[in-house]
Amino acid sequence: MDPAAIVGLILGAAAIVGGQILEGGSVFQILQPTAALIVFGGTLGATALSFSMTDLQQSLGGFKSILFKPSESPEALIQEIVEMANVMRKEGILALEQSIPTITHPLLRTGIRHAVDGFEPTLTRELLETDMMVQEEREEVSAKVYEAAGGYAPTIGILGAVLGLIQVMQNLENLTAVGHGIAVAFVATVYGVGSANLLFLPIGNKIKRQLVQARVCKELIIQGVLAIQEGLNPRLVEEKLRVYLAETPAAREERAQVAAD
Repeated sequence: MDPAAIVGLILGAAAIVGGQILEGGSVFQILQPTAALIVFGGTLGATALSFSMTDLQQSLGGFKSILFKPSESPEALIQEIVEMANVMRKEGILALEQSIPTITHPLLRTGIRHAVDGFEPTLTRELLETDMMVQEEREEVSAKVYEAAGGYAPTIGILGAVLGLIQVMQNLENLTAVGHGIAVAFVATVYGVGSANLLFLPIGNKIKRQLVQARVCKELIIQGVLAIQEGLNPRLVEEKLRVYLAETPAAREERAQVAAD
């Protein structure tokens, strides 16, 4: 479980509710089922129209991954690759066949299988890079779904507020009801802007951040598999792969963005 994601969700909601209470309002004033139906139902409809059902289902998995999927550890991958380099150095490439079922990372498992099967390093690199790009394109859809929802929600919130004001205008003779109606109408705007900036857009950014971290691990794996195929000294393999650990997060994101473009 990712503590930052959990804390972010709770802190964002608590800040809105706490601010409402400090202003002398009540939590029940911002709990409007009609406004929630308009904003969340409208946002879901617009998002569903923009994407396929498969994309929407995948986005649910993306949300689950930011909460419960542990981040991949480059250090652990380096250690695993170096151990396989030692085995290859002592017993030959075919000795790695026994370790394939125990490899947890799918790209590393595929790469070692290619190496054991005797693929040329150039072909191995091409296959692994293609696998990486296809997987990334599929996983990026989840982030795009939430980013789209974050774009629709504020506009639909304004639409909900306008609909509420239309009803208010029909009862101008009752000033008390008018004031109450205006307050209720603007709750839809709160739902739209709040859900976009506290939920949908942050989730999309979190998913993209995970993809950047995953890309670093995948590039590390590709270099490690090629190093094993070349029969490099395990110490040299480790030094070669530790370059990825020395990169700053900003540099990783920039390199991943350049590679994606």
